[in-house]
Amino acid sequence: MVRHKLIDCRGNRSRQDVSNDLNITPQMLGAIERGDRTPSLKLAKRIADYYKLSVDEIFFNKNGNISFPDEEKII
Repeated sequence: MVRHKLIDCRGNRSRQDVSNDLNITPQMLGAIERGDRTPSLKLAKRIADYYKLSVDEIFFNKNGNISFPDEEKII
């Protein structure tokens, strides 16, 4: 699940610090971590680069399917 991956990646860093580094709001980062929002490909790439992981490792499950249930919430 994306939530666990992103929160694990964030570690001890605050949501405020990470969101500042990513140039998004803490609320947006929280929504992405909860799976309430699906990031655009550009933002997903920025997040993956920030954590030094691939987009696949963070946002797709082991079957290659996107881990977000609601495609309409893409930002």
